[in-house]
Amino acid sequence: MAAKDTAVYLEDCLDSIIAQSYKNWELIAINDHSSDATPEILEEYARHDTRIRVFHSDRPKLIPTLKYGYQFAKGELINRMDSDDKMPIDKLETLITEWLKYGRGTIIAGGTKHFVDEGEVGGGFLRYEEWLNEVARDNRHYEEIYQECVIPSHCWIIHKDDFDLVDGFNPEIYPEDYDLCFRFYKHKLEVIGIDKVLHHWRDRSNRISRTWEEYKDNRYFDMKLRYFYELDRDQSRPLVLWGTGRNGKDMARLLLERNDTFHWVSDSERKIGVNIYGVITENYEMINDIENPQIMIVVASPDGKTEIRNQLDQWGKEPIRDYWFFA
Repeated sequence: MAAKDTAVYLEDCLDSIIAQSYKNWELIAINDHSSDATPEILEEYARHDTRIRVFHSDRPKLIPTLKYGYQFAKGELINRMDSDDKMPIDKLETLITEWLKYGRGTIIAGGTKHFVDEGEVGGGFLRYEEWLNEVARDNRHYEEIYQECVIPSHCWIIHKDDFDLVDGFNPEIYPEDYDLCFRFYKHKLEVIGIDKVLHHWRDRSNRISRTWEEYKDNRYFDMKLRYFYELDRDQSRPLVLWGTGRNGKDMARLLLERNDTFHWVSDSERKIGVNIYGVITENYEMINDIENPQIMIVVASPDGKTEIRNQLDQWGKEPIRDYWFFA
């Protein structure tokens, strides 16, 4: 658990960990150059509970802090915690009990729920929460991986050997939790979802997902494309880009920068037959005339995504099921 200037929330967080129904845990708490009372609170709790071990990061920022603390971990199973959040009382027990059914090579992932001390949770976070919980319930983590981070950074448990296999906290790439999901996918670790809220996620105006430059454009197209071309793109098959809105145009530019050729399709009549960046857009039904396509769907509307998914499934061709949503 990295902790930076979260003194106002830290006691609630630590109390929720101490209250866990599963007792055989250690907390590696790493102070990340805090300017408030965070280190003093950590040290005070460590004096009263020997399961809490406090360290001080040798370099600032989140990933270096997590990396520094990880070297001191003694446990076989690894879970990450955020210092402003809270654990349900049975979080660790639930994750560990489920993991023991499968063993190494498996990640257990649960659901999450946002909360605030005052006001209301932001609408975007509520939509993300709902989607995350659906993904966990239906075990669609890898199917949906190009949409958004499919496993919250605090809501998984994994064996240390598997965590080392995927290089743990080593790549200093943000968003770090999303990059980690892709490395789970790359190494073909199995993800087992639990239809249960296992983390209480604090929404606040100064959380880093709102304030850091690395999270400003939360579509993460560069990261998604890097892994798509590494893991899923088959250059022998024709590529189709579905979507001519802002997201589709931004993705098209990135594809052109990679010198990849693609068919650009739309279901909007007014956007068919238009020359955009030197590519003439086509009616989406032309997909039926393409042999063995790979389809990137880059639309923002939830209703639009549902309609597109239904259309592709309705056509029923096995190759046409090879599609990914990127927004």
